[in-house]
Amino acid sequence: MLAVKDVLSSLEQDNSNLIKALQLIQEQEGYISNEAIKEIANYFNVSPVDVEGVVTFYTQFKRIKPGEHTICVCDGTACHIKGSPLVKNWIEEELGIKEGETDKDGFFSLEVVACLGCCSLAPVVSIDGKVYGNLDRKKLLKIIKQYRNGGAK
Repeated sequence: MLAVKDVLSSLEQDNSNLIKALQLIQEQEGYISNEAIKEIANYFNVSPVDVEGVVTFYTQFKRIKPGEHTICVCDGTACHIKGSPLVKNWIEEELGIKEGETDKDGFFSLEVVACLGCCSLAPVVSIDGKVYGNLDRKKLLKIIKQYRNGGAK
């Protein structure tokens, strides 16, 4: 894995490369850390506040380190009608996190997405890209337990 300095050295020190730098760092690290913001600011000779402003303006950038597994709850029309708000609540209760957060063990992150394209299986979630559908509370908690026990990858 490349260090932030190595990623930055591949770019010209022109402020027009700031977003590209952030994208490359996030691609490498999974998020934008405080340390990365400081290094990027230093590299482009801008203040860390300016870099933070860009990071917070664009929704593509994440400031929280993602968990080992990312759970995406579909909230498209079909899933919403068939209970995705409940599914999200069950996950939040089980993991003790809210949307956009990572659990205290760094194992699960939770996101809500507009549509996973599996409307006939509503409500659905994906975990690391694997789709699970026709969810009820019992089925969902069983899936989460399987991941915790290393059996569902």
